[in-house]
Amino acid sequence: MDVSYLIDWANLLLRWAHVITAVAWIGASFYFVMLDNSLSVPTHEDLKKKGVDGEMWAVHGGGFYHSNKYMVAPKWLPLPQNL
Repeated sequence: MDVSYLIDWANLLLRWAHVITAVAWIGASFYFVMLDNSLSVPTHEDLKKKGVDGEMWAVHGGGFYHSNKYMVAPKWLPLPQNL
C-alpha cells in the first residue's frame, strides 16, 4: 500500500474531525448565548439569598430543567471536582 494513499485518508479524516468539532463548538456557543438571553430575575427570596443572578425553566424530553446562574461561585455549596 502506498504511503501517500494513507496520508490522503488521514488528511480527509482530520479535516472532517475539524469540521465536526467546529460545528459542535459553535452550537455550544449559540446554546449558552440563548441561555444567557433567556434568563429572568429570580422571584423567590431563597434564590436571591443564595446569590442567583438569573434563572430559567425549560422542558425537554419529558423532563423539567431549572437553570440558575451565579455571578460568583456560591459560598453555601462547594463546587464539584468535575466542572
